[in-house]
Amino acid sequence: QVQLVESGGGLVQAGGSLRLSCVASGSIFSSSGMGWYRQAPGKQRELVAAISTDDSKTYVTAVKGRFTISRDNAKNTVYLQMNSLKPEDTGVYYCKPFSSESWGQGTQVTVSS
Repeated sequence: QVQLVESGGGLVQAGGSLRLSCVASGSIFSSSGMGWYRQAPGKQRELVAAISTDDSKTYVTAVKGRFTISRDNAKNTVYLQMNSLKPEDTGVYYCKPFSSESWGQGTQVTVSS
């Protein structure tokens, strides 16, 4: 079972930036695509960014051009660079390997207007 630890969240003003990190335990990381998910208050968890094992990246329309997902297989870590943050980006952010159903505790991102 993979363990996931997200970090880097916080309170930021609109227009600001944050960089989220997610460290995954075990050998699954390098062989699995990874996703960053967001759960806004009162809403379902949604996938906002994904990166494949060959570094192909996809984004939900709402974050295109503002968020960048990347991975470092040597560190078993996936990142989410978030720029030009908006209040609607507020939520708990989670990472998850596509080949696992394990979730971490998430990291809270709050964007004030």
